[in-house]
Amino acid sequence: MFSRREPVPFAFVAEAERFRSNVTPPPRERLSKTQLAARSLVGLTVVAGLAGSLVFGMPALQPSKAPEKSQQSEASQGR
Repeated sequence: MFSRREPVPFAFVAEAERFRSNVTPPPRERLSKTQLAARSLVGLTVVAGLAGSLVFGMPALQPSKAPEKSQQSEASQGR
């Protein structure tokens, strides 16, 4: 790109594209066995809940068959 000839306040903003840090972030800490077990348990609970709702919800989504015999109330049959 082109460089600017006029002075720019906050020159670091103008050079932000070229700036590279020489500071490396610290390594991530490993999870303890307790934390790993807790995350796994939460994940399994969520998956089991979704699977259970799918299993129990599928019959409600199936198209129902129309009854062969029409049902009438007692009031409309007798009089």
